[in-house]
Amino acid sequence: MKYILYILLAFTAISCGIYNFTGGSTGDAKTFQVNFFRNDAPLVEPGLDRDFTIALQDLINNQTNLSLTDRNGDLVYEGEIVEFNITPMTATAGQTAAQNRVTIGVNVRFTNHKEDKKDFEKRFSFYYDYPAATQFNSVKGEAIPQIFERITQDIFNASLADW
Repeated sequence: MKYILYILLAFTAISCGIYNFTGGSTGDAKTFQVNFFRNDAPLVEPGLDRDFTIALQDLINNQTNLSLTDRNGDLVYEGEIVEFNITPMTATAGQTAAQNRVTIGVNVRFTNHKEDKKDFEKRFSFYYDYPAATQFNSVKGEAIPQIFERITQDIFNASLADW
């Protein structure tokens, strides 16, 4: 009985076809390309462009069976970082900021050379809140990766998840 269950599970996994366990559908695509995301935000955080580009490459590489290429990719991601700002969010009784929010926004152009109807240009953003008494430099090692994780997952879902 146990072996029958294993066989049924194996057939179920195989029947998923072009879908993988993360929910991404790559269709006929074999390669993907992530062009450098230039930092065009009014406030520039050094290295943000490089770190975002790598984060997006890593996520797609880890969640699909596509091969990363530097040109002529079946799927192409490109764009710019258009927002990086830190704003006060909540005030105390003394009218001082109790919490700050760092927000990062990225404009993405996705081109699917196998299925043109899936192409899009869209803005993705996310934020991280931290205490106003804390300097951004002391939280950026936690804040930026969390923001990038959310934005890159949203880009992945918009481009490859057929939900």
